[in-house]
Amino acid sequence: MTQTEVRKKITDLREQLNLHSYRYYVLDDPDITDAEYDRLFRELQQLEAQYPGLVTPDSPTQRVGGAPLKGFETVEHRQPMLSLDNALNEQEMRDFDARLHRLLEMDDPFEYTIEVKMDGVAVELVYINGLLSVGSTRGDGVTGEDITANLKTIHSIPLRLRDAELPVPARLDVRGEVYYPTAAFKKLNEEREKAGEPTFVNPRNSAAGSLRQLDPKLTAKRPLDIYVYGLGYSENSTLISQSQALAAFKKWGLRVNPLTKICLGIEEVIAAHAEFLELRPTLPYEIDGAVIKLNSFALQDQAGIRSRSPRWAIAYKFPAQQETTQIEKIVVQVGRTGAITPVAVLQPIKVGGVEVRR
Repeated sequence: MTQTEVRKKITDLREQLNLHSYRYYVLDDPDITDAEYDRLFRELQQLEAQYPGLVTPDSPTQRVGGAPLKGFETVEHRQPMLSLDNALNEQEMRDFDARLHRLLEMDDPFEYTIEVKMDGVAVELVYINGLLSVGSTRGDGVTGEDITANLKTIHSIPLRLRDAELPVPARLDVRGEVYYPTAAFKKLNEEREKAGEPTFVNPRNSAAGSLRQLDPKLTAKRPLDIYVYGLGYSENSTLISQSQALAAFKKWGLRVNPLTKICLGIEEVIAAHAEFLELRPTLPYEIDGAVIKLNSFALQDQAGIRSRSPRWAIAYKFPAQQETTQIEKIVVQVGRTGAITPVAVLQPIKVGGVEVRR
């Protein structure tokens, strides 16, 4: 491709990704699967890696997510809530492991934690002297929406942390995933359909919509739940690893997913990922992969972060789900740059919880 063609391709990819991010993060109405979004994102990453002079600060590769909606106060995260890079196969996981060994100049196998990747809404809970002070969405990773009142309606979120077994830091920021159980989601959609109301596309959208209700009483009617998975800012913390943090969360009364393992070396990680994939159909909630992290906080600090993601963690996604449908017609779209793109209009079908029409 010529420089002009590359520039145009990069511009088109950014426009597509920005639109899909807006639908996903702001409207809670995604129209493509996660696998398709990941494909577009990786294509843009590859082009920008080949042509670094075309990278701009507003590229989707240089940010985390969408901006907060109006109607809620904004909250600044003491530590950024970063996104994760993705791995799609075993070789990419081994490449991730090899990069860390080179970066940290270590030969011995790393100790990793692997946790199921919940398909819900990421939130941060801030506890001051053990009391829930602020709860917010991830937003753009730097600032999120203050949804404290709505989060307080979730019974599995403690309003006060337990400190009998382990002292609670004066300030403790924890990250978790709010989700809608699949059985409850199915019941909700059946009720909405009977009432002539629009149904939700998937449990993640239902959870997001529930958390963004301006009236907490409406949120309280939804059977939302949460698993806490990460430590943000912590004042005078003595925790030294991810596994130790998860154990502390449980002692403090926070809900932690039991599908978490400590693995020595990347091959154990790959084996654990295969086990999680087998369990996927039996779980009462949606998952779309696993999250792998260096267990040691000291090694995490040494590895550092990029602009949008940590070097010490990665999301190992499950294979894309495939379904069969029929093409109803082909329409032609003309982009702002004059590019003509044929679009297939499909008989609606759900793939990975998302209804695909085009």
